[in-house]
Amino acid sequence: MTNDRTRGGKDRLKSPPHKERFPVEPAEPFFKRIAVIGLGLIGGSWALALKKLGYPAHRVGLDTPQALKQAVESGAVHEGVRDVDEAVRNTDLVILATPVGKILDLLPLLKTSAPRHALITDVGSTKRRIAEKAKELPAGGPLFLGGHPLAGKEHSGFEYADAELFRNACYAIVPPSRTAMQDARAKAFVGLVESLGAKPCVMDAASHDVAVAYLSHMPQLLSTGLAGMVAEKAGRDGLSLDLAGSGFRDLTRLAESPYSMWRDICLTNTENIQAALDAMIQRLDTIKIHLSTRELEKEFNQARRLRQKLHEKD
Repeated sequence: MTNDRTRGGKDRLKSPPHKERFPVEPAEPFFKRIAVIGLGLIGGSWALALKKLGYPAHRVGLDTPQALKQAVESGAVHEGVRDVDEAVRNTDLVILATPVGKILDLLPLLKTSAPRHALITDVGSTKRRIAEKAKELPAGGPLFLGGHPLAGKEHSGFEYADAELFRNACYAIVPPSRTAMQDARAKAFVGLVESLGAKPCVMDAASHDVAVAYLSHMPQLLSTGLAGMVAEKAGRDGLSLDLAGSGFRDLTRLAESPYSMWRDICLTNTENIQAALDAMIQRLDTIKIHLSTRELEKEFNQARRLRQKLHEKD
């Protein structure tokens, strides 16, 4: 599913020139109290990155007792709480770093608990449903600014968090309106993202969800499907896994991701993922037809050109 904006309108991905910024400690931080709700891979990495940066804000974390213990002992957060109201009280920046479904549940709770001056952001892998839910926040209240760091691992949990996770990664910023980016809170957040070494990319929710369906969600499902198919062949037909080389291992690395990480993503971006899978199935059919013709060479050449473009972006 595409639209005019996705094909080249003004709301497409905008990647401003990125300049390397070295960690400096602001004399007076814009965000003096930061709440990270969800201290898994992404939330934990946010907290550790802020610690490493030396950003002088009081960091509060909310998660399970085990995750809070790890986060406090590592210094990722200064204190851990178990209640949303307590976490966001007098907070300047709220980072919702939970699965998408939980983010959708948390946003209504912030209508009354989040301070009017606060900025609320998220790290969800899909944006349209979250952006729609965020519209329910009261006018004149906290500003919501959608976010999605294009960085991650096939594992989840605070134990895999990394202060350098966001360095050189695109960080999608999804504002509720074009004028929202002129708000001082939005500008301060973009500056903070840059200070972590990430590259802010401003785009709309619809364009984001189409893009990640092809570039993130479909690759995960292809990896999962391939690993599952081979597992069945190995168990039923005695296919020898001894012959699994680096290529197969590289392609199935994402298959280590747990379903719990992907359930909400698939539920909230279903149509785009289905369109991406349909396109992939059609492409595989084309490759299948041309296995014994020179037309197959075109597929290889086109794929190599894309890889070259990606290398040039690195």
